[in-house]
Amino acid sequence: MPSQLISSLKYIIHIINSLSEWIGRLIAWLVLILVLIIVYNSSMAALFSIGSVALQELQWHLFALVFLLGAAYTLKHDEHVRVDIIYKGHWMNKRRRAWVDLLGGLFFLVPFCLLIISASWTFVHDAYIYQEGSPDAGGLPYRFLLKSAIPLGFGLLMLQGIANSLSSLLYLVGVELEEQD
Repeated sequence: MPSQLISSLKYIIHIINSLSEWIGRLIAWLVLILVLIIVYNSSMAALFSIGSVALQELQWHLFALVFLLGAAYTLKHDEHVRVDIIYKGHWMNKRRRAWVDLLGGLFFLVPFCLLIISASWTFVHDAYIYQEGSPDAGGLPYRFLLKSAIPLGFGLLMLQGIANSLSSLLYLVGVELEEQD
């Protein structure tokens, strides 16, 4: 493989990994905010029988953002759900894992992400056109903002899947990448 191509692929991998890392660390702060809102809302309900529909919906929205936008970070750090009994089995050496990551990314993850992104555009568009909000009194408006996280999250996940596939490809052709956090 030509050294210019290897350098370009390494640069692409670095950019995608950096993006996933930055967004993941930012999303981690949403978890703290989510916990504080849950504690406040639960305390108010338990102590004073006061509840807020908007705060309850905000909890759901923040959880959705953490899940959708944090998926790429999770994939980058190899913490996603899979059948580890097979992938981490003693017969699966690093080279076989690289093949699984390369082929799984190219034939399953990327197409699935493209399917979700394309299917969600209408969903987001309609929510924006109709200015969809909560059906509950006191609920949150502008639901299209939350729904926009679907194609965004799957786009980020797809990019990280591409970076992982490229890393596996480079490994399979004998190029070692520097370890990143």
